[in-house]
Amino acid sequence: MLEADFKYIIDTFFTIFAMTLIIFMVPGFAMLEAGLVRTKNVSAVLTINVMIYAVASLAFLLVGYELAFGGWENQTQSIWAFFMFQMAFVGKTVNIMSGGVSERVRIIPLAIFTAVMGAVIYPLVVNVSWGADMIKGTLFDIEMYDLAGSTVIHSTGGWALLAAIMIIGSRKGRYVDGKIRVIPASNIPLVVLGALLLWIGWFGFNGGSVGSISTIENANLVAKTIMNTNTAGLAGAIIAGIIMYVRYKLLDITMILNGALGGLVAITAAANFYDMYTPILIGLVGGALVVFAVPVFDKFKLDDPVGALSVHLVNGIWGTLAAGIFVESISFTAQLKGVVLVGIFTFSVSYIVLYLINKISNFRASDDNQLEGMDINECGVEAYPEFKRAI
Repeated sequence: MLEADFKYIIDTFFTIFAMTLIIFMVPGFAMLEAGLVRTKNVSAVLTINVMIYAVASLAFLLVGYELAFGGWENQTQSIWAFFMFQMAFVGKTVNIMSGGVSERVRIIPLAIFTAVMGAVIYPLVVNVSWGADMIKGTLFDIEMYDLAGSTVIHSTGGWALLAAIMIIGSRKGRYVDGKIRVIPASNIPLVVLGALLLWIGWFGFNGGSVGSISTIENANLVAKTIMNTNTAGLAGAIIAGIIMYVRYKLLDITMILNGALGGLVAITAAANFYDMYTPILIGLVGGALVVFAVPVFDKFKLDDPVGALSVHLVNGIWGTLAAGIFVESISFTAQLKGVVLVGIFTFSVSYIVLYLINKISNFRASDDNQLEGMDINECGVEAYPEFKRAI
């Protein structure tokens, strides 16, 4: 067997394996969100997550991939493996969004937006960052470095979520007489399972984005990338727990897990560049940002049941800028420009698309339907039919 053939096979297998780990993030998001919402909305959340995977992936296959990368060519590994790896990413942008609008969003309008995101919005962001770069040399040309999508995926999903929350508003009863009404999670074990599935999926997310494992140098780089990814998650979890205990004398497992996810988002931009210690600092800042950002968004009545804005939007920005701060070869100015341009584009286009869809078919469920539960009104199947539904 020729050496080139061997490398082709190994890199193809590596990409398929990484893709499989990323797909584990689909049940990760589903379980995390199902545990954080009330029992009367669990079936709807699960349905939304399955539909996102199906609709976004097919939209990317039919339209989005070619828009992002300009064609179906790859000489270093199977093009089909490369496509599947990229396809695994696309649904995550809407998964980020779906949790933040849960308990009051209707499924069909969200599915329509998912198709637009998978076919147009996300591919255009990819085009100017990882892909064909149709506008190279213009004012909107992006030279930011983003290994696996702190901005391209996480901030993109976060900006779309912010637009959606501004359009559909908060859950009924979340903000009453200027006060925040706490709506507790329904199933903490599912939250833990979902977060840990996401954590494991991140190893494929970031490790797979190195692109090759068929040489000793690349194998070491993949291993270091995965180690740094894990380190940032550890640091994020620890600092979130410490801050919660200092402030409230309580260890909130949901905040600890979101702290870990914040660290994982933050390290995603340049996990392959850092030494073994810098990810600790990046994860510490990321976990702390989650804890402090959650009440800020509540102050502005931006109702986010799963903390997705704090985890993905805030830390997507932090992680991208951190790459420009801590990596000498990465320009901070280029990172900042990329963050700003992707933010302006994604938020404005998402807001317009969401606004138009909302005019045709309301995104927000009625107050009565929210009171009864989205399971009954959107799915006809209750996740826990023997339980008394919470108001």
